[in-house]
Amino acid sequence: MRPLSKIAASLKPSATMAVNATVKQMRAAGEEVFSFGGGEPDWPTPDNICQAGIQAIQEGFTKYTPASGTTELRSAIAERLRADYGLDYESGQIIVTSGGKHAIYVALCCLLDQGDEVILPAPYWVSYHEAVRMAGGTPVVVYAPEEQGFKLTANQLEAAVTPRTKLFLLNNPGNPTGAVYTREELEALAAVCKKFDLYVLSDEMYGKLVYDDAELVSFPSLSQDAYSRTVLINGVSKAYAMTGWRIGYAAAPKPIAAAMDGYLSQSTGAPPSISQAAALEAFSGPQDVVERMRRGYDERRKYLVERLNSMEGVSCSVPKGAFYLLIDVRPQLGRTLGGRKIENDTDFTQALLEAEHVAVTPGVAFDAPGYVRWCYASSMEEIVEGLNRLERFIR
Repeated sequence: MRPLSKIAASLKPSATMAVNATVKQMRAAGEEVFSFGGGEPDWPTPDNICQAGIQAIQEGFTKYTPASGTTELRSAIAERLRADYGLDYESGQIIVTSGGKHAIYVALCCLLDQGDEVILPAPYWVSYHEAVRMAGGTPVVVYAPEEQGFKLTANQLEAAVTPRTKLFLLNNPGNPTGAVYTREELEALAAVCKKFDLYVLSDEMYGKLVYDDAELVSFPSLSQDAYSRTVLINGVSKAYAMTGWRIGYAAAPKPIAAAMDGYLSQSTGAPPSISQAAALEAFSGPQDVVERMRRGYDERRKYLVERLNSMEGVSCSVPKGAFYLLIDVRPQLGRTLGGRKIENDTDFTQALLEAEHVAVTPGVAFDAPGYVRWCYASSMEEIVEGLNRLERFIR
């Protein structure tokens, strides 16, 4: 048999999905596991949204829709962007996709040619690196250390630009760090993108989940130039607790939106009509549930940060957005914990899972070796017990 494509043969599976799969296997075997490795809200999808999906089924709204989604949903997304961030998009500039990850991949396929470079700040969400490669691009990873808030500076961005650079991939608020860029930081990055004529892919999936004094400044809202070069990514998965409904979207300049529409028409087509009906209710219906969930995450975040920074041998920065944080476990390297010699963060996560049945994701998966990611989209009771077990483990 002839070999697989080089890209397919070299793809790395998603580390977060691998953690989730392990947890499900352990639970199926009757073991109690406290999982903080995934990125899925523990809240149920709000009832009004579920009812909209049920009504769509009952009314026979179960056929194909246009490849980029229904006009009603695209118009509702445009209106939500206008209300939330002051952005002016027409419905034809909105592309509805099968989840945010799909929107990212399709945008990359429409923007990149073979060998084009994409500047990717690290730590980064696990799928960005491989999505760039799948689209034919070359990821250029630039590390933003904890000392600078896990945020890339304009000087770092400019230093990474080469004649082959075509796109800057920004995630704000950030996964896995919870970092949120200020307006001034974004303006400085936008100036570099203008100077070198770079496209920007701005993933703002966690834009509704910011805390303390942080403000989500949407990248295309910075200026007309930023608007003209940015593909904005968002969706319903995180803010509305709708991960399984698989609805993401891109908002883009008309030529890019048209290219994405054509790409979808020849690949997946539109997401399920039923999910689109539910998403229409999410965007156009009451928004108070989003704030209730945000306050719940905030309570967990504060407790988690206080507990972690009171433990000897681990620490964390204060996340300003999303529902993740990175725990610095470098002081634990070289120790023997749970009967295992801890050489790296992968050893740490494996030993913690085996000894205490607590699942987290190794930082190396996000290009953040020496850290582990803890997702606090879990109940406070689970977080308390998970932290108790972590503390016992490192003692």
